[in-house]
Amino acid sequence: MALTAHDVDRFEASRPRLAALAYRLLGSASEAEDAVQETFLRWQAADIGRVEVPEAWLTKVLTNLCLNQLTSARARRETYVGQWLPEPLLAGDPMLGPADRAEQRESVSYAVMAVLERLSPGERAVYVLREAFDYPHREIAAVLDISEAASQQTFHRAKKHVAQGRTRTEIDEAAARRIVEEFLAAATSGRTEPLVALLTRDAFAVGDGGGKVPARAKAFEGALAVAKFMRGLFKPGKAKQALVGGVPEVYATTANGDPAVVAVVDGRVVGVICLEVVPGGIAAFRSQVNPDKLDRATRRWAAADHGEPLFRAF
Repeated sequence: MALTAHDVDRFEASRPRLAALAYRLLGSASEAEDAVQETFLRWQAADIGRVEVPEAWLTKVLTNLCLNQLTSARARRETYVGQWLPEPLLAGDPMLGPADRAEQRESVSYAVMAVLERLSPGERAVYVLREAFDYPHREIAAVLDISEAASQQTFHRAKKHVAQGRTRTEIDEAAARRIVEEFLAAATSGRTEPLVALLTRDAFAVGDGGGKVPARAKAFEGALAVAKFMRGLFKPGKAKQALVGGVPEVYATTANGDPAVVAVVDGRVVGVICLEVVPGGIAAFRSQVNPDKLDRATRRWAAADHGEPLFRAF
């Protein structure tokens, strides 16, 4: 049966929420977009007249599509070249989803997105539905075809696992920019000491190049090792310019709500470094340089007002 205009409008009204849910479940904007489109095809093929609560029906279909995707993704990531990190979303991206509560903002932070990769698909689904979208356990149970008690137990287990990480510091955009500017000033000073002073003692740095761009898969660990790496990363060199196709312009912004460094060459985002900030300083640097995971960031960058670069690197 062909969809009516009203049926299409009902789906489109849910699309932003579905996309934000799929991104949190999959860690990939492109895969999230595919999951939402497949959900629309299922909606198109359904007997809509028998769907009592469209939002619940769409959430169930999308979530189960994502669960299937996560199961197959685990096998693919075992053969992934280097460290797998989520696809970063730049400031203002609608796929970041709800951000009214601290829990919602925390659930899409880059650090938590990385931790979610270590949960089972079921744990991840329960955590995201509850923490990010405030679904009651009764509705989560219906979405996942489990009992309400099982949903509660799974959520507590997942939340405990996520909470084993550091305590994140909530930062507004102005503060994020100041942190990035301070970091870049230290990184380009030519000295290690100013960088070490900004880091926690157990800071680490890791990157995702997907086998297409050189990236440090095995983390640098400890403030001194990370500081030396970052000092070298921002040291000028023709080889680096050749690697990214030009001289990058470097900007301060946020990605997934965290302070971030964005490197851009001729309007193309070639790298995003997300800074994890805790009360003791910068605790982690997670760098995304895999070009397959920067297409959406590039599109977002082209549509946004990002001002002048802080400097031109390399």
